[in-house]
Amino acid sequence: MTVESKISRAPGRPVYLLGESLGACIALSVAARNRDTDLVLILVNPGTSYHKSQLQSLAGFLDFVPEPFHLSTPRFLNFLTGNMMKMPSTFIGRGIYLEQGGQVLSEMVTSLRLSLQLLFDILPRETIVWKLEMLRTASSFVNSRLHAVKAQTLVLASGYDELLPSHEEAQRLRGMLENCRIRYFRDKGHTLLMEGGFDLVTTIKGAGYYRRSRQTDFVSDYLPPTPNELEKVIDSLGILNFATDPVILSTLPDGKIVRGLAGLPREGPAVLVGNHMLMGLESVPMVAGVLRSTGINFRGLAHPFLFDKKTEQLMPDSSLFDVYRNLGAVPVTSLNFYKLLSEKHFVLLYPGGAREALHRKGEEYRLFWPEQPEFVRMASRFKATIIPFGVVGEDDICDIQLDYNDLLKLPFYDIIYKELNKDSVKLREDSLGKVKDQGMHPILVSPKVPGRFYFIFGKPIETRGREKELRGKESAQHLYLHVKSEAESYIKYLKEKREEDPYRSILSRLLYQAVNGRNVEIPTFEP
Repeated sequence: MTVESKISRAPGRPVYLLGESLGACIALSVAARNRDTDLVLILVNPGTSYHKSQLQSLAGFLDFVPEPFHLSTPRFLNFLTGNMMKMPSTFIGRGIYLEQGGQVLSEMVTSLRLSLQLLFDILPRETIVWKLEMLRTASSFVNSRLHAVKAQTLVLASGYDELLPSHEEAQRLRGMLENCRIRYFRDKGHTLLMEGGFDLVTTIKGAGYYRRSRQTDFVSDYLPPTPNELEKVIDSLGILNFATDPVILSTLPDGKIVRGLAGLPREGPAVLVGNHMLMGLESVPMVAGVLRSTGINFRGLAHPFLFDKKTEQLMPDSSLFDVYRNLGAVPVTSLNFYKLLSEKHFVLLYPGGAREALHRKGEEYRLFWPEQPEFVRMASRFKATIIPFGVVGEDDICDIQLDYNDLLKLPFYDIIYKELNKDSVKLREDSLGKVKDQGMHPILVSPKVPGRFYFIFGKPIETRGREKELRGKESAQHLYLHVKSEAESYIKYLKEKREEDPYRSILSRLLYQAVNGRNVEIPTFEP
């Protein structure tokens, strides 16, 4: 009745069911009985693994333990109350300094002692037996009906779940449910929703599970990151940003290059067109940095590989690409490009795509763009501003040891490559030359003593007032080649100017910070 009520109040929108442990079994049961209802299941450490857990064997232990000693088993305490020892981290993560953590822990231990006395009174052995029996029955019931579950499902599994084998169960459910993804939290316990550092909404958005209708629309369903979410992204980039200390430049309308983003337009629509560094190392720092400084959210057109369910199963961490979705990336299609421009977004476009991001040895900073002016006509249709940009710095942090050509020499690699890309959406099949190769493959790099990343946003190119002119093939091609030439010139400019930067090396930057303070802006070359 509750599900039907939600559907009647918001027809056409999915109903989200969040269930933890026993609640996950209930959510799956509802989905099995309502196969035609648009449901999204969020299952946290699901109790479907009860028959494989220690709880099953410990349940029989209760028959031989007199009261009140039935509450003395740590696993039963966790089952009933959650892992209390993890709670201080929740408060410390929300503004309590580390030195206050001892006092918080002391107060919680005192409170826990009083709470245990209450538990002795309100949780007799019969109550615990009843709760475990409920979990056993629910687990058995829903496991016999998993084949009937058609709902979109996201399983959240903790690495330190002392009650249930949640990680193994998540893998099993992903294999049994036709529309299921998993997210793994290595340092979290059974009561994931109660622990510090975990954000349910961020997780749902990152997995691509937030939607407003039956089908996911990556453009209109997107929710920009909150200030707290953005700070977490910035924090996750801490080591990379510390090691590379990015320098961001922009170009004013009069052609003057300045440090900072004063030259970046503040109103869309706009198309930012430039080069990929190795493995797209520049993307997240650039998008997050601009968003933090200006509030402008670049919406990247990304390779479909980043959104594919099967891709996640090949990655060491299934959430590896979640940050791209949380920052607004969408699969690269003409329709998504059209929608973004129609809603006046800033669209981040890499014409070289995967071929540029996974380039071979000796191909640093080469552009692998298609011959046809693919984005110019679309930009002019919406009177969008085109902003060419360039980035350099990959050769200052790593060297390629094994590239695609080296991998091809390995036995059976061609089979691995075909398996890796067999279900990927084919891109640029109508293109000629090297840009046609948009397949994904691994590379092996070796680190170097870090240098510095440099970004430059070029002089904005207006298409407003040129719509009729740019409908012509020759005019569009001319502007396309001009944009490409501008991007190449900005790359060349950065490569030359960084030679003048006295703080290009991390060693000189560390010395500067030691003298002037860690939070000062480190100088660079004179633009």
